[in-house]
This record gives sequence, C-alpha cells and structure tokens, in this order.
Amino acid sequence: MNSAAPAPIRLLVADDHPVVRDGLSGMFAADPGFEVVGEAADGAEAVRLAGTLAPDVVLMDLRMPGMDGVTAIAELARAGSSARVLVLTTYDSDSYVLPAIEAGATGYLLKDAPRAELLRAVRAAANREAVLSPSVAARLMDRVRAPSPGLLSPREHEVLTWVAAGATNREAAARLLISEATVKTHLLNVYGKLGVSDRAAAVAEAFNRGLLTPRKPPHP
Repeated sequence: MNSAAPAPIRLLVADDHPVVRDGLSGMFAADPGFEVVGEAADGAEAVRLAGTLAPDVVLMDLRMPGMDGVTAIAELARAGSSARVLVLTTYDSDSYVLPAIEAGATGYLLKDAPRAELLRAVRAAANREAVLSPSVAARLMDRVRAPSPGLLSPREHEVLTWVAAGATNREAAARLLISEATVKTHLLNVYGKLGVSDRAAAVAEAFNRGLLTPRKPPHP
C-alpha cells in the first residue's frame, strides 16, 4: 500500500512589485510540492496574511513601502508565528543581511538565484534548515573571522548617531531611507544591547563605551 503524498508546502509571497509576485507565484504553483496561499505587497500585509493563512514559509522581500521586510520579520517573531521566513532580495550588504537574520529570518537568498536553488531553499526553510546564498554566507563568515569591535550593527550605529545628533525617529528614517518603524526596531535592539530603556540613556551609554564620538552625523 502506497503512503499518501506529503502535503504541499504552504507559501506566502511578499514583494511590492506585482510582476515579481506573479512570477514567483506562477513558478511555485507549477510544482505540486507547493501551494501559494497568498500574496502581500508590503510588510504589514504579509504580517496580517501570515496570521490568517498560516503559511509554512513566507518568501519576503526587504525593501517595500510602509512596513519593510526586516520590521515584518520582527513582527512575525513577536506574534509567535510558526512560519519560516526566507528573504529574497537584490541586496547582500551588511546593513540588510545582519538585521534580517537578527530579526529572525531562516534564510537569505538573492533574486538572481536559479529556479532549482529557490525551490530547494523553500523546502529547506520549511524543514527549519538555514539557507544562505553563497555571497551572504561568505559575508557572515568574514564577520565571524574578523568581528567588528563595535557592539552595534552598522545600521544600529547609524540610527543611534542620528539620534545623538538630535534627530527624531521620523527624521532619522528619512535620512537613512528606511521606515520609521524600522528605526524604532533598531533602537529597541540598541536598548537591549546597552542595557538601557530610553534614547537619552542609550546615547549617554554609547558615549561612555566609546561607541559614539562627538562629531557631525553621517551623510545620507
């Protein structure tokens, strides 16, 4: 007697470009091992749909209007979502990779990944296995071999530098081309790392530890 075929992996696609969403949805829908249960055009919609559709994997872009991908990943983690998040983006710099993984992403792939690699990656993510594109894996290995002397990630340092210069969350977000919600998320991470509970204490502690030095804020 043949055993029943395994249930298809339930997938939610989050990307602000309709053409990209359509392409990804069509690719996965053509494989019987997957079921595309929904599409989201931004992070907030991804969080909402993940709560109602219960996908196994969320394929998440990072740069989206409104709530970006990193903030959405953090929100899903806070909500206790069982979905695994696989980042699919065109960016592999530290300012994108590290915050996404710190927020709870299971894997990180670039949009130039071959179809077969993307299918394997989603299957691996559904099995709770970490998946990294070669360039991202190399970048993380470099960080392990030669860790930054600073406690804060590069983006956290940028946010705190603007805060120290007197910028509001909204102003810092505009300067760094990220959402205000992402600025708040970075600040919460900074508070946790420095053992403080507000922005003034964070700035003071950062100066005490030599993480900040009196200077002009960075250029955007």
